[in-house]
Amino acid sequence: MAEAQSIGVEEFLELAETLPLFDVRTPSEFSNGHIPGARNLPLFSDDERVKVGTTYNRQGSQEAILTGLELVGPKMRAMVETVQAQTDQRRVLLHCWRGGMRSRSVAWLLNFSGFEVAVLQGGYKAYRHHVLSRFALRRPVFILSGYTGSGKTEILEHLQEMGEQVIDLEGLAHHKGSAFGALGELPQPTQQQFENELARQWEKLDPQRPVWLEDESKKIGWRIIPAPLWEQMRHTPVYFLDMPAELRVGRLMADYGDFAPDHLAACVSRLSKRVGGQNTQQALEALAAGDLATCTDILLRRYYDKAYLHGLSKRDQNLVRHIPTQTADARENAQCLMVNAQW
Repeated sequence: MAEAQSIGVEEFLELAETLPLFDVRTPSEFSNGHIPGARNLPLFSDDERVKVGTTYNRQGSQEAILTGLELVGPKMRAMVETVQAQTDQRRVLLHCWRGGMRSRSVAWLLNFSGFEVAVLQGGYKAYRHHVLSRFALRRPVFILSGYTGSGKTEILEHLQEMGEQVIDLEGLAHHKGSAFGALGELPQPTQQQFENELARQWEKLDPQRPVWLEDESKKIGWRIIPAPLWEQMRHTPVYFLDMPAELRVGRLMADYGDFAPDHLAACVSRLSKRVGGQNTQQALEALAAGDLATCTDILLRRYYDKAYLHGLSKRDQNLVRHIPTQTADARENAQCLMVNAQW
């Protein structure tokens, strides 16, 4: 029976593209952040980990080890059967927090049961250092900008279909980046998981080709764009798609018209300090009357358009390229961007 192999982060992640990966940390550790594609195979529950830690602090390492063995013993068969049920491959990857006793214990068990096991050297902690270092990698970036309602997310989808490199930051954050951004979205991932998923895409980019990102504030909902990437986004060409308000109103009505009026009203109310009390009241009255077009027009003209222009004014104007359009068709606008984009 061969011993488990300990390997570094980059080799581990490369193998994880084709081999099953098991994270033996507790369910709460896993939920807070994990390697994309990993499956949770907890050696201890959250309560059990606390119990082992308390025993270690009060009675020392030997008693903690015995407590751990007492807790794990009844689970050993089930853990092996879980792995067997989730993969037909005999080689598997696993890790814990620091590549210590938890991963070594499960590696021994799986090794004994006929699996060939590779363990992440330094564990999830080493992986997180790797993730945060990825955002310092320089990539040529194009920023897609434009007033609210310009269909930027759909344009990015078409750019990707046309062979362009694209990262959908709002998709990763599960938020559209405005007061209405959470409507229709899954709960936002943790900050760690947002970074993990983003780093995975960022490091896979071809550094010889530009990547398209949507113009975002530093925060997308409650998730924060990592500082090194944010700095790159602030010093790179910006393509501002200048679409008339009437076209954008139509797009926004199509995007948000099916949501419950009370949900929309709650979003409008959250903007009251920025839109102003009178404008907010007019927007809410229009919404209550079923006049979504007027409500949308008020919000665009009294807040969103001004806010977007203010943000754009803070950029290096030599890097901002205005592209007028008279169509709301996302595919046509994507094609227009490809014609105008230059690095």
